[in-house]
Amino acid sequence: MTEYAASAVAPSLSYELYPPRNDQAKSKTVDVISALAASAPDYVSVTYNGTPERRRASVELIGHLIEHTRLRPLAHLTCVGETRESLDRLVNHLVALGVRGVLALRGDKPEGAEHDAASAHGELPFARYLVELIRNVENRRSASLAAGRLAIGVAAYPTRHPESPTFRHDVEVLLAKERAGANFAITQIYFDPADYTNLVREARAAGVTIPIVPGIMPVNNERRLLRLCELSGLEPDEALRARLADASSDAERHRIGVGHAAELAQAAFDGGAPGLHLYTFNDARSPLDVVDALQLTGSGTADAREGADYGDADALSAASRLAHA
Repeated sequence: MTEYAASAVAPSLSYELYPPRNDQAKSKTVDVISALAASAPDYVSVTYNGTPERRRASVELIGHLIEHTRLRPLAHLTCVGETRESLDRLVNHLVALGVRGVLALRGDKPEGAEHDAASAHGELPFARYLVELIRNVENRRSASLAAGRLAIGVAAYPTRHPESPTFRHDVEVLLAKERAGANFAITQIYFDPADYTNLVREARAAGVTIPIVPGIMPVNNERRLLRLCELSGLEPDEALRARLADASSDAERHRIGVGHAAELAQAAFDGGAPGLHLYTFNDARSPLDVVDALQLTGSGTADAREGADYGDADALSAASRLAHA
């Protein structure tokens, strides 16, 4: 159970959603959003893919969050294969929609990138350049933002990135992104509590000062675990894999996945983590069960219950509050 003194800053709570692929999925996603909203998350991140269709779906989902819910969107944005002009235009569009938080990512290289490296990388080959571009847009829109700032998040890697020469290099990249203007980081998934602790220790030793939020996914079946590891370049946790494989029912597998995720989160909180980011696969049940196990709610819960009116002066998502933690 997670408990906090009255004077302490409550940890942030956030979820990741991906845009629905069809009309049937849209209906389910709306239901998932409604269920997640009950826990009063500080923000909800929306994944992004550079293809035009997926890009439109991401922007549509962000628009739904802004127009029909009280949830604050954190818009993913990738720069691989893009031009400065296209990214500048998209950031301006997101700000005009009401977005006040962006997760700046390099993105995955398209298939066959090794044969056409220049077009694959685009004009901004690394996330730190995207952070700089977002800050440039922010400066130009200072009046419309009421001299406020956009909250910019970036990715952090508890284990070595598949394309990185060393874990130390990953830490140096994180430091470069902070120096470019990032406010906070969210980790990719991991399975060993020591991975998060080690990342924070090494990052602090290297000079990284921004909050590093653990990103955790409750995994409730072996197939999903293997697919997740394939996509992220991780080795599967064999102990977790065995427990899921040996489980006799879906209910048992669900309990195993939720319990493992809650243990990772609690260990991170014990180590001083400023919040928790849950990857959902657009399924509310497992993330909410993790939240219940931790007795956690977003730091905006009190405002939500009091029916507070969030005006422009409070438009920054909890990501911005993390930046000042």
